[in-house]
Amino acid sequence: MKKAEREAMLRERLIEMKKYENELWKSGIKYIAGVDEVGRGPLAGPVVAAAVVLPQDFSVIGVDDSKKLSEKKREELYGLIQENALAIGIGMRDNRRIDEINILEATKEAMANAVMEAERKLASGAGGVCGGVSFQPEGPDAEIASRCGNTQIGHILFDAMKIDSIHIEQTSLIKGDAKSISIAAASIIAKVTRDKMMIKYAEKYPDYAFESNKGYGTKAHYEGIARAGICPIHRRTFLKNIL
Repeated sequence: MKKAEREAMLRERLIEMKKYENELWKSGIKYIAGVDEVGRGPLAGPVVAAAVVLPQDFSVIGVDDSKKLSEKKREELYGLIQENALAIGIGMRDNRRIDEINILEATKEAMANAVMEAERKLASGAGGVCGGVSFQPEGPDAEIASRCGNTQIGHILFDAMKIDSIHIEQTSLIKGDAKSISIAAASIIAKVTRDKMMIKYAEKYPDYAFESNKGYGTKAHYEGIARAGICPIHRRTFLKNIL
């Protein structure tokens, strides 16, 4: 395929991916957050969620489900999304919280915090305060929650998820990261963020090949567990058959 043909195809894909956002923008909603997560399946490390609010004129081509993209392309798009987004929020829950409340509930908490952070960034830019999230976080997010007021984000697009603790209108899209530009952008931000964390963890815990498997259950990872035992970032509830 020639370069011009590929660019034309990617531009058509961009138009297709903005369908849900365009409908919401036309209805009068100014700020739409796409939310996605990465890290529900690994044996080690956190689950990471991202909430991304894009401008209506967002025109970065190539944004798609992070799983469809090469590492190099994800890194490139990560930078472009950071440059062009109106707001980006990151939320995460570590292995201890995952073990305590299960991966689904930990994912919901991470997503709620990601939305709250995106709200805070929008609000600070507009001179207001954040709102719409009833989930009561611990630690530094508790102070943010205590200041919540008027909601900036008018609608959230989730990838196959709905969160009752977030009192903002929501749409759950099956395979949303391949259908919505906002969710796709969030999937890229979450994936690159978590990958960077796992590469750092690989320096601290070199026995498990985290730099390549990112905590997933590969042969090298299991061999590392057999050789060195588990490390502080392993999810014990995911390793019941080994412990």
